[in-house]
Amino acid sequence: MRHVPRRRFGQNFLIDESVIAAIVGAIAPQPGDLMVEIGPGLGALTRPLVARLDHLHVIEIDRDIIARLRIAFPPARVTVHEGDALRFDFAALGTRLRVVGNLPYNISTPLLFHLARHARSLRDIHVMLQKEVVDRMLAAPSRAEYGRLSVMLQYRFEMDRVLDVGADAFRPAPKVESAVVHMIPFARLPHPARDEGWLGRIVAAAFSQRRKTLRNALKGHFGAADFERLGVDAGLRAQDLRLEDFVRLADAAARNSPGTGSANSLTEKNGNRRV
Repeated sequence: MRHVPRRRFGQNFLIDESVIAAIVGAIAPQPGDLMVEIGPGLGALTRPLVARLDHLHVIEIDRDIIARLRIAFPPARVTVHEGDALRFDFAALGTRLRVVGNLPYNISTPLLFHLARHARSLRDIHVMLQKEVVDRMLAAPSRAEYGRLSVMLQYRFEMDRVLDVGADAFRPAPKVESAVVHMIPFARLPHPARDEGWLGRIVAAAFSQRRKTLRNALKGHFGAADFERLGVDAGLRAQDLRLEDFVRLADAAARNSPGTGSANSLTEKNGNRRV
């Protein structure tokens, strides 16, 4: 039976065979890989992945699609996890987990933060996202696209763009262009923060009003003497700071308020708000 895409689930199904082949080629699945697919939909990626893997986990929220998946794939080959990927405990599947999927664009930002929370359990991530989101993930300081998402994901992952995908590769065609990104958690963080909760707070505060200088955006945390001591120009805006600058500010804030940080700040949900 024909499945009618549901807007509330952000369903745009990949149909371009050349794009599917390119994504599977980039993933390069091996039989023994521990892999989970987010939002398998009608199985465009699921089928070629199952053909190469001993077993595949999938996470799906649409009950009609879940029923289709359970008919199409035997449980010995595919485990279907029914529910919201935003609430899924990826660490429960094991370590060295590989994550793939065409992420629903309406929840892509909070889902990326949720995956970052489980980075220690992950081997890598290949996901399709709105091209604008990938541009922000990979943006360098002083670029318009550089923001909270850039800083917090670059803190945790090495990332690169795999390929751009046009709207005509989907049914129904979205109103935006897409891109596939590859994310690998750092085995050793290049700029480890003293307290990751404080890093999340400082980055969020700095970007909360992008046009403000650091002097104004972070006035609740630092005075003029603090900025001078830390070697940070208070007249700059958040988009001009490097990751290591944010870590230096966060470490100073953590030293001034011991025991008050919370690592969950790194992964708080942001809905569809640009970060």
